[in-house]
Amino acid sequence: MLLQAKKDLSRFVKWPKNVRIQRQRKILYQRLAIPPAVNQFSFTVEKNQAVELFKLLTKYTPETKEAKAARLAATAEGAEKTAPPTVLKFGLKHVTALIEEKKAKLVVIASDVNPIELVVWMPALCRKMGVPYCIVKSTARVGALVNQKTATCVALTKVNPADENTLRTLCDNFDETFTSNKLKWTRDGKPVMGLKTQMRLKKRQEAIEAETAKRNRI
Repeated sequence: MLLQAKKDLSRFVKWPKNVRIQRQRKILYQRLAIPPAVNQFSFTVEKNQAVELFKLLTKYTPETKEAKAARLAATAEGAEKTAPPTVLKFGLKHVTALIEEKKAKLVVIASDVNPIELVVWMPALCRKMGVPYCIVKSTARVGALVNQKTATCVALTKVNPADENTLRTLCDNFDETFTSNKLKWTRDGKPVMGLKTQMRLKKRQEAIEAETAKRNRI
């Protein structure tokens, strides 16, 4: 009976399509020089600030369909009419309109939107209109704020008086981190080649240096 030698067989495994796409995207990001407009989505809010941010945003989660129906039913039965609660605004077109009208006080954008072209222009629009913005890690986490599976962005238009200082502090921090920060190319425009390419370029450079040294001796 022949026993096969032990070796790493992971490269022979047929991985699911989504895993292959994730790995191919990661390799492309290493090989190519990513432009500033795309590269800015690799920098997200720090953990301490993210905790404060989501603690604030959770207070303004939109009411569910059941809660809205109960509120309207109570109003219809003769109860005192109450104004709709202050909540987060979501939806790409809606948030864009709020930015253009300068009604948004803070815009939160997810970093892992796919395709990135859906929101790649939004930071530039926020800068132009003078609206504070920040980039956070997960579309799922942003979606949970508005009772959705995923969401590309949300916006705050107003907050309760008790939360105004917290919002002002967060906006000042995000203005320094995102709005006023100069965008940069990834790795200053120097992509990382694969191992085979690195060895080929190294051999080519050694051959050039050897030829140059030979000519100098002559």
